[in-house]
Amino acid sequence: MTTVQVPPTRFRAGGQRNVRLGRVLRTLAGVREVDEDLMERIGRGFTERDELGARLAAAMRLPAGDPEKVSMAQFRAALEHGVDDATPPSLAAFVGTLEQDPPWLDRDLVDEGARVFRRFGRNAADVLLQLSLIGGYRFGGPPDLLVATGALAGSSTRRRLAETQSWAVAVTTPGGLAVRGEGWRTTAHVRAMHALVNHTFASRWDTARWGLPINQADQAGTLGLFDGTVLIGVKALGVPVSRRDSDAVMHLWKYVGWLMGVDEQWLVDSERERQRINYHVVLAQDTITEAGPRLSQDIISVLGELPHGRWKTERTLSMLSLFLGRESMRELGLPWRPPWAHAMLWVANSARHRVLGHLPGGRARLEDGGARVAQRILAEYYASDDRAVADLPT
Repeated sequence: MTTVQVPPTRFRAGGQRNVRLGRVLRTLAGVREVDEDLMERIGRGFTERDELGARLAAAMRLPAGDPEKVSMAQFRAALEHGVDDATPPSLAAFVGTLEQDPPWLDRDLVDEGARVFRRFGRNAADVLLQLSLIGGYRFGGPPDLLVATGALAGSSTRRRLAETQSWAVAVTTPGGLAVRGEGWRTTAHVRAMHALVNHTFASRWDTARWGLPINQADQAGTLGLFDGTVLIGVKALGVPVSRRDSDAVMHLWKYVGWLMGVDEQWLVDSERERQRINYHVVLAQDTITEAGPRLSQDIISVLGELPHGRWKTERTLSMLSLFLGRESMRELGLPWRPPWAHAMLWVANSARHRVLGHLPGGRARLEDGGARVAQRILAEYYASDDRAVADLPT
């Protein structure tokens, strides 16, 4: 599986800065000392890829007329309807693997995780945008790839944010992760696109510095942004999360990670173990590059173009200031704001989740409300700039 024998030079290049940025994770995970075996595995992970996806990507790049070539039409048809005797081998292997549930999968727990995630409502979307996405721009590597590919940069920012939100909605919608459900198909499509990026960019990417364009260490870190980081963030915003809720959310994203081609060693069941891995992933990173401020500022600019853009911008900057702190805001070239939004959300979330959520039918109302908010956010990203929204969001 390893394609490069030594870790790239980005490995642990962030030094003491990253130790400071990881302090909260270290405390939450109860880490007493750095696990050097785990660090070594992360270092190797920068040079490892999703091999099943790589074989499919290679077949998709074969010349027309080659009997093993996979077209996009064949790929979409296989995800929608399954494979048959005429399906090229690499595509049959890719789809056939994803159709078979891993032995540890508990689909009832996946469904419960999706319900919990919907109950988080706008809180989950806020944390994913701010702490997960923009917070991730504090380290070089993946942000530089986004700039190189044109994803989440400049004029494509709004469309990419919409696509990410659409995917998050798909995987947390009831039945979305059933085989050939919308979330299942979308996740498989994203996996194939990642493999194509590797196939296309590997020859002109600085692998000695960054490792493979999309690699197992970065994928493990990204998965941690969707499970462990979201759990930290929503709790910081006043949403109570029980052990059962935490376990369900972790299982939901464990399955999504498996579908995405994340290696089994990075798929974990407990929030505490994820935070332990997340802490070591932070230690393994490079420092910030010029791509981080550029991407962060592009996102803030997009928020200003949405309905009630000034409100959304100031609210986001206020939350970011609390989540990231003054030093990170300065590094990203973003203005610091007092954390008024956090105080407002804490009060609102206490009322919703500690009062409404315990009334008869309250949890179901929170799920329905969360689903509607997610769809509204999606509509705002896709809408024209002059789209009006009836109610001011909270």
